[in-house]
Amino acid sequence: MSTPATPVTIIGAGLGGLTLARVLHVHGIPVTVYEAEPSPDARSQGGMLDIHDYNGQLALQAAGLMDEFRAIVLEGRQAMRVLDRDGTVLFDKADDGTGGRPEVQRGDLRRILLDSLPDGTVRWGHKVIGTRTLGEGRHEVTFTDGGTVVTSLLVGADGAWSRVRPLLSTTVPQYTGTSCVDTYLFDADTRHPAVAKAVGGGSLIVTTSGREIFAHREKGDTLHAYVGLSEPQDWFAAIDFTDAAAATARIAAEFDGWAPELTALITDSDTAPVLRPLYTLPDEHRWDRVPGVTLVGDAAHLAAPNGEGANLAMLDGAELGKALAAYPDDIEAALTEYEQAMFSRSAEVAAFEGVEFHRIDSDGNTAHGLIKMTGEKGR
Repeated sequence: MSTPATPVTIIGAGLGGLTLARVLHVHGIPVTVYEAEPSPDARSQGGMLDIHDYNGQLALQAAGLMDEFRAIVLEGRQAMRVLDRDGTVLFDKADDGTGGRPEVQRGDLRRILLDSLPDGTVRWGHKVIGTRTLGEGRHEVTFTDGGTVVTSLLVGADGAWSRVRPLLSTTVPQYTGTSCVDTYLFDADTRHPAVAKAVGGGSLIVTTSGREIFAHREKGDTLHAYVGLSEPQDWFAAIDFTDAAAATARIAAEFDGWAPELTALITDSDTAPVLRPLYTLPDEHRWDRVPGVTLVGDAAHLAAPNGEGANLAMLDGAELGKALAAYPDDIEAALTEYEQAMFSRSAEVAAFEGVEFHRIDSDGNTAHGLIKMTGEKGR
């Protein structure tokens, strides 16, 4: 099989970049991934992901990794409970094994992608500080150590604050008006039995206008909570998150009157609270075709958490890889085909009729409203 004359250069070893690298490898196309982190185990890789049969699993099929994927699925985690703030159970759906979105740990998914690539494909400890266009579809990437690489095909898979995006677009992410605080409870069934019972076997959602708690049961008897608050960034800046006890108390105070088995997800955390402001790119984010460069995942269509981000990033990577394999002698035709389809995919998610309803600061952001919409969508 003929291949592009220059190996593909990917910036970012997240799920989108690694899926692209794997699909290119399957098709015999040379690829190098540059990643800022010093090693694959440099940090925790986040929590649970539900991988959907209509996008994320399609990417894994293209990557030839469905068996490996099935081996890391955590059985029973598709169960979902919706509670009112007083602890009343409003919705309780068991995982009967027929759902199309099995749950895995993000770190496990990243690991099977990494393991599927030849040694040396990922160059760790390469943090990008700048990119520039050289002309004729060639681009130069500069790293913090002063090193550079020149490539005829550059792919930005480097997330919200992409260093590749400025080659294509002047748009920058904007704060959504909401931030999340991450907490963890370990050995939950023995040390936090009331909380473990409230969360159940999969995920828990408790939502009101401006305040919500999402929690997942991860592997190893761990509960991971995302505590959402709709407040300006100045509000959070007034909280000293270096003082874990004070920050925990301040956040918990916003949930005064909620059931103790719910607020314990904040007050009883075995880790210090971690603040995560949420950013987004405009739903209509697009760019004109620039020779030799494109984007996948959050670098292209960053959105507030909606269950689709990781799935879309992986599908982006798989579809780009397939397009490059289909047009081995015409990179621009491949990039054009990929981008037009990718723009449409991201627009479809943004246009979902429940998006505005889902906003944490909307009056409709209630447990009862969520159940009604969930029933209508059949999910």
